[in-house]
Amino acid sequence: MTSLLIVNIDHGLAGNRQGDRFSGALRVRDGVISQMGALVPLPGEEVVDAAGCVVTPGLVNSHHHLFQSILKAVPEGLNAPLDDWLMQVPYSYWPLIDEEALRVAARIGLAELVLTGATTVCDHHYVFSDRYEYDPADILFEEAGALGIRFVLARGGGTRGRSFADPALPPPPTEPLDVFLTSIERTAGRWHDPSPGSLRRVAVAPTTPTFNVDAGELKDIAGFARTKGLRLHSHLSENRAYADFTLARYGKRPVSWLAEQDWLGPDVWFAHLVDCDAEEVRRLAETGTAMAHCPQANARLGSGIAPADMLHEAGGTVSLAVDGAGANEAADMGAALYSAFTLHRAAKGVDALHAETALNWATEGGAQALGFDRLGLLAPGMAADITLFDISAPRNLGLHDPALAPVLTGATAVKHSFAAGRQVVKDGRIPGLDLAALADDAQRITRRIMDRKKEMSASAGARAALELPAFG
Repeated sequence: MTSLLIVNIDHGLAGNRQGDRFSGALRVRDGVISQMGALVPLPGEEVVDAAGCVVTPGLVNSHHHLFQSILKAVPEGLNAPLDDWLMQVPYSYWPLIDEEALRVAARIGLAELVLTGATTVCDHHYVFSDRYEYDPADILFEEAGALGIRFVLARGGGTRGRSFADPALPPPPTEPLDVFLTSIERTAGRWHDPSPGSLRRVAVAPTTPTFNVDAGELKDIAGFARTKGLRLHSHLSENRAYADFTLARYGKRPVSWLAEQDWLGPDVWFAHLVDCDAEEVRRLAETGTAMAHCPQANARLGSGIAPADMLHEAGGTVSLAVDGAGANEAADMGAALYSAFTLHRAAKGVDALHAETALNWATEGGAQALGFDRLGLLAPGMAADITLFDISAPRNLGLHDPALAPVLTGATAVKHSFAAGRQVVKDGRIPGLDLAALADDAQRITRRIMDRKKEMSASAGARAALELPAFG
């Protein structure tokens, strides 16, 4: 039995809806919190000093796109709204993501998340192409495993591609429904662990139910997921276009329409949900369907602010997510906490959101959205996913309530963190990760992608002039 004791906790936040606090010490045995309170070290027990730190549950990022970590600040998409951004960034650049590029991108994104408090990451990867000579799922699980974090792959893709205005775009990768489902089954067979203490899980996650699958396939996808014991995830109502599309085609708003497709329930969570009316919020709460709230990316793209506060107030499940770095260059959890706290208050008044609630979204809410029953809270019997935030930096000095620093100042300096009791960050560093080498790799890969994109654009222009078929 391995035993770890975290001592000198002055500022401990449990992560629950009530905003409970604690102090003293916290004991971990075999990856589970066994005791909290006035504790003394046992003979041979490893001791971690929490003096000068805020102690919280490990943060949960419930929706991300790791491949975009090498697509930050693409000039064509920097000032574009969502639909144009999708056209100019992910759907223009995806053919250029080879195995090395994806591996480096995943390493960048995971390192940033881990060093800003995350111990659980869900990546919604939606680019699976027969052009690739590798399986993106394997790369992502391998990179997450190297850091020792909990990782959920929301295996995306679709049976049809979304159409955009630019005819020179490479055709979006698609799969027939049977191939899509068989591939997910194969990935789940290799990586999915349904046990309560699991570090690896797979979810069924078509890119969008509105644009990337045929309506008649949605019930088949939901039935497949539930038969296999896998959760369902997708983008939904990211801006007004989603609602306009479903209203025009099906005569219903997205949430009501998806209720008819068996796509609501406690095993479902949607990213964004920016354009939701009061009835949709009520229905999400009533069915236990969760929201992955992405305040930064939605603000960066000018899409709006999701009614996360309304869903939380209605008793629903809200989680916090940073979304992809292509639409949110600061893909860190501290910035997401601060953005959620301030954006809701800016738009709706100071009573819209309390700091403790934002933390709850990033901890217990995230665990519930991803289906981890023993995660997201600091209490005996819960998994030992724990983050210690160092609040010694000048931005945190003078706080009358230092415990709220991770939200109020976006304090992202992690001193130590643990996933299932195993150390992920030690003294502000990720053991075994050479950040200088990663920076060199990132610069080299990014430059290569930029050069190849120029070549691809020039080639597409030449083909268009000759009235030849577009790229792909």
